[in-house]
Amino acid sequence: MKKKVLGLAAVAALAGVAATSLASCGAKQNNDGEIFHIMVWNEEFRGFFEKYVSDEKAAGKSTYHMDGKVVKFSTVPSKDGAYQEALDAALKANEGAKEEDKIDMFLAEADYILKYTNSKYTRDVTEIGVTNFDNIYTYTKEAASDSKGVCKGVSFQCCPAGVIYRRSIAKDLWGTDDPATVQTKISDWTKFNAVAAEAKAKGYYMTASFAETYRAFSNNVSKPWIDSNNKLQIDDQITAWMNQAESFIQNGYTLTDGIWGENGEKPLQMNKTGKTLCFFGPAWYYNFCMDNPDDHIDTYGDWGLVEGPAAYFWGGTWLLAATGGDNDNLVAKTMNAFINDHDVCYNLASKESQFVNYQSVNKEWSDKGQGNGFLGGQNDTALYLEGAKKIKFQNQTIYDQYCNEGLQTEFGEYLKAIKAGKATPTKAEALNNFKEYVKTKTNNTVKVD
Repeated sequence: MKKKVLGLAAVAALAGVAATSLASCGAKQNNDGEIFHIMVWNEEFRGFFEKYVSDEKAAGKSTYHMDGKVVKFSTVPSKDGAYQEALDAALKANEGAKEEDKIDMFLAEADYILKYTNSKYTRDVTEIGVTNFDNIYTYTKEAASDSKGVCKGVSFQCCPAGVIYRRSIAKDLWGTDDPATVQTKISDWTKFNAVAAEAKAKGYYMTASFAETYRAFSNNVSKPWIDSNNKLQIDDQITAWMNQAESFIQNGYTLTDGIWGENGEKPLQMNKTGKTLCFFGPAWYYNFCMDNPDDHIDTYGDWGLVEGPAAYFWGGTWLLAATGGDNDNLVAKTMNAFINDHDVCYNLASKESQFVNYQSVNKEWSDKGQGNGFLGGQNDTALYLEGAKKIKFQNQTIYDQYCNEGLQTEFGEYLKAIKAGKATPTKAEALNNFKEYVKTKTNNTVKVD
């Protein structure tokens, strides 16, 4: 899930994947491989693996090993569905692939994980030695399980999210940057929208992207994107987001940049010269997108964190066991390290500011009262301990990434037209373009009005 602000994710369909799983009994481990091959879309997990799991235990080397075997990472960026397309091809060919091409483990995100867990290309991890799930957050196992409850992988993180606010702007607006006070100001959407007007009157933006609040709405839908008849449906929460985004653009409360800052406007709003009060995201978002000196972001310490108008989560990265792999022991060892090894998880929490998938480690780190410097010393782990209790993995489909990102892209074109004073695309045209996008990306599998 973790991307630079200037990154952009897209999705691709896995054609012809059967919705059946491998038989869960009688499986035999295969540990004949000489290359432990992991497929990823960016460098985040690789960095954690190299620092805390590989034999070398230090990042920056050209070659890594695990139990003496060479570790190979294949990295394909998510943009335009490239990662999923490459992964789909690799998994289909995996059983008969050459050693250097055979995938042992791969990563997946929440928006499309069901596509892989409900397929024959992933394995029951309990068969290869991952059997202790006592430490993790329940929803992370549910997300990695197929329709029959067979677990195909684990996540190394839990991703409750909140509102990351600019302390100096909060002080200018209300005379305080205290998180408890800020939360009272934006504790529901009515208050949030009212603050947007208040901020605008003092020369500030409420958000830096029309899509900034999207996940706080989409994570609270009451029905999935695709119904039981494979028909596209738009939940009231999605409609509420569209209405808010339209209003925010019309009133000058936000910018026409996308969620990953495709226009280059959003990253600038994270700097000292920025005029934006709120950003939305979990720990990985401010760790990898906002606390980034490479993008000349110079506001370290001028941020605070609150739950905001709605409890939600965003993303997460799951490690899945690939059918046809030949390093089962290393797959299991890696997965167990990220959910059962106290020291590995504690390092991720204490040194990497991760909210890990090991409940007692998060509590242990929170109890130490160690504040996050980026957040002005605030104990973000304490807030996330409460947020994690509210996460439910529900109303998910295998096409969610198409729907979530397709809507933001196409509706964003309409919002840009409003800003520029152009007549097209109209709102109706943008929604129609979105529906056509979903049809095309799913090879007409999904039906639209």
